Amino acid sequence: MTARGLIFAAPASGTGKTLVTAGLARHLRRRGWRVATAKAGPDFIDPTFHALAAGKPCRNLDVWGMRRATLAGLIGELEAHADFVLCEGVMGLFDGTGPGAEAGSTAELALMTGWPVVLVVDARGQGASVAALLKGFAGHRPSVPLAAVIFNRVSGNRHAALLADATARHLPSLVCLGSLPADPGLALPSRHLGLVPASENRDAEAVIEHCAARIGTSVDVERLLRVALGSTLSAAGKAAPLAPLGERIAVARDEAFCFAYPTLLEGWRSQGAEVTFFSPLANEPPGADADAVYLPGGYPELWPDRLASAQVFMTGIRRAASEGAAIYGECGGYMVLGEALIVGEGQICPMAGLLPLVTSFAERRLCLGYRRATLRVDTNLGAAG
Repeated sequence: MTARGLIFAAPASGTGKTLVTAGLARHLRRRGWRVATAKAGPDFIDPTFHALAAGKPCRNLDVWGMRRATLAGLIGELEAHADFVLCEGVMGLFDGTGPGAEAGSTAELALMTGWPVVLVVDARGQGASVAALLKGFAGHRPSVPLAAVIFNRVSGNRHAALLADATARHLPSLVCLGSLPADPGLALPSRHLGLVPASENRDAEAVIEHCAARIGTSVDVERLLRVALGSTLSAAGKAAPLAPLGERIAVARDEAFCFAYPTLLEGWRSQGAEVTFFSPLANEPPGADADAVYLPGGYPELWPDRLASAQVFMTGIRRAASEGAAIYGECGGYMVLGEALIVGEGQICPMAGLLPLVTSFAERRLCLGYRRATLRVDTNLGAAG
């Protein structure tokens, strides 16, 4: 069987598409299907739930940040080991890199892959008016393969029937796959960067199992699987991993540094690099023989005092830098390489001091989004320019 895929999108963030994707992955896995999962864009948190549900790493597919050949290679790898690939979209279906831009959006990924889109709609407080919303999404960019809808947070059978009738009357080509009820057991806690990662949510496994069971009784899974299609991109290229930072790479890994993409680490290993892990929160230094240190993103702002007092870690990373090791920090890791982290009502927590910068959470001025950068000198990340 050739693997087939679906993209689960939504009109906006917060509709429940993460849990629907994870719940369906678990449901299909329980039925014996081989399931692979993916996430549109760079988000690291949502894939932690998909990885838990599917029992293997989730892959990020970023049409803004990845070359087409890299995307094609990743999709080919997903399809080679699965019967179905379930990809969660990012934000709203047409939300892209900026005002008026759809680049990087879920819609762009759907057009590139050919995977049909299943819209997950939060139906709270809506009845027949949902048809106007669906018609708007279907007509906004007709080339996007919008194929089906799942209603979420539905108040009861009458509400579900009303939504299905509105869909059938006004968009007969759009398949209504069912309705998931408003259920306190189908909820995941959030914080400032999105959902709390699955590794920190002791109820994540139970919630995914509960959602999988709900999907089995409330969604027409057989019809959903018939909607899925193979990707038109998978045979077009091969994934090209980034060159390793060094031959022996020490990677920070704990609750403060947890945003390391599996694809990145696997790519380094595939090119012969040795990857080891250490925990700054446990006051561990990078390995003495490491010629590169990688501090990925995460939540250092939740552990500022503990990091500031981790002098074995701080001394170790300064030593590595003084001895010529490549030091690379991104997101939270970049903050920790700076001089200080300001949190709460202005509490100043000293950091590694390897970069002339201070990060403040007391006065928030910037927002999440894509950025372009130009290398001014040759580095382990690439050539200048």
